[in-house]
Amino acid sequence: MKETAKKEASSSKVYGLGFIGAVIYFISHATSFWIGVLGVLKAIVWPALLVYEVFKFLGTA
Repeated sequence: MKETAKKEASSSKVYGLGFIGAVIYFISHATSFWIGVLGVLKAIVWPALLVYEVFKFLGTA
């Protein structure tokens, strides 16, 4: 039988930890239920927002 090794990028683990941290941060600062829901949505896309802000800071966006 052939054995296949499952290869997983370590970046997915980093993103997962970042997602959990972002959810905890945004929910703990939420003042209402809908702000908490918005926080979960923000936690999903926080890497894109971070890269955008870095590019804006560098003057390339």
